[in-house]
Amino acid sequence: MKSVWIKADRGTWEERKARITSALELGADAVLVNEEDVRKVRELGRIKIAAFFRDGKSDADVLVVGKGGEGDGTNPLPVDFRSSADFATLRSLARESAAYVEIKSKKHERFVVDAAKFAKYVIVIGTDWKVIPLENIIAELGSTQAGTKIIAGAGDYAEAKVALETLEHGADGVLLDSGDRLEMRQTISIAKGELRPLALKTAKVTKVKPVGMGDRVCVDTCSVLAKGEGMLVGSQSNGFFLVHAEVEESQYVAARPFRVNAGAVHTYVLAGEKTKYLSELEAGDEVLVVNANGEASKAIVGRVKIERRPLMLVEADAGGEKIKTFLQNAETIKLVSKDGTPVSVTSLKEGDEILVHISEGGRHFGTKVEETIIEK
Repeated sequence: MKSVWIKADRGTWEERKARITSALELGADAVLVNEEDVRKVRELGRIKIAAFFRDGKSDADVLVVGKGGEGDGTNPLPVDFRSSADFATLRSLARESAAYVEIKSKKHERFVVDAAKFAKYVIVIGTDWKVIPLENIIAELGSTQAGTKIIAGAGDYAEAKVALETLEHGADGVLLDSGDRLEMRQTISIAKGELRPLALKTAKVTKVKPVGMGDRVCVDTCSVLAKGEGMLVGSQSNGFFLVHAEVEESQYVAARPFRVNAGAVHTYVLAGEKTKYLSELEAGDEVLVVNANGEASKAIVGRVKIERRPLMLVEADAGGEKIKTFLQNAETIKLVSKDGTPVSVTSLKEGDEILVHISEGGRHFGTKVEETIIEK
């Protein structure tokens, strides 16, 4: 289990507040703010607060030294680190502290290692070189068994993923400098071990056919989904279509970013290692939410709505594997094209390429089994 800190020290208070609120709602471990914001953060909710040191009079849980000093390059590093003003401040603090260092040279890398003697955390921000300095710091601090936690700076989920996996063990946590909720949620999910990759492949649509009325299922989750995310559903246990969440507004309907209009009642939906029928889902169940990169996380079902609606049969060919599903015939129901953008089923046509997941073997009460099963 790794930790995720959200950086919220720049911009207007409303901009900072938006990041802090998202961190609270999505389950981040800590926020990094300016000392003058600590009281306001306490009023928003309960979360660990790290604050850039100004005068040390706030009740922040962790005081972070380095902004406006040697750590961020405002002041030059001393020739002899023993005369470092940042180190002197760290030694004087009577509570948990962190050294904040932007790695601009090999000397800054050494500065981090020495700072670990005085701080519980070292926050390492890569500039031109990001991975190699972090590898060196992880290797050295690990060998010295200093007990100091390494928090690596990251501008997005991709950088966070690399930091958490560097030298296999990775950093102990990341400081994410992004206000994007999807980036936050993906980073938190992988840090907590909830995110696992699923192989998606491109399939070519071979049939789109209205078939009449049937019972379809809307799955309302307890999560706010983002563009490119949805659930994997299908009429057969070997093939699942990525059905997009209702995150886009139109002039006719409002967005419902917690919802996936997933298909007919008989359809399978991936829920972890098992499948469930859409008709079986109920409040409190878990389902997988998957994005266009195949990154999956868990979501809790808050409500299931079954209603009679006109349906459409969609068939596709995935490298010789013929798969199909039934979806409501409406503009708001969308699959995901090969470039990650949503495409409405009402505009879908033969030859279009969409994202699917192919699973080998059959299913017995939702569990994968190795046996010959033919589904038509």
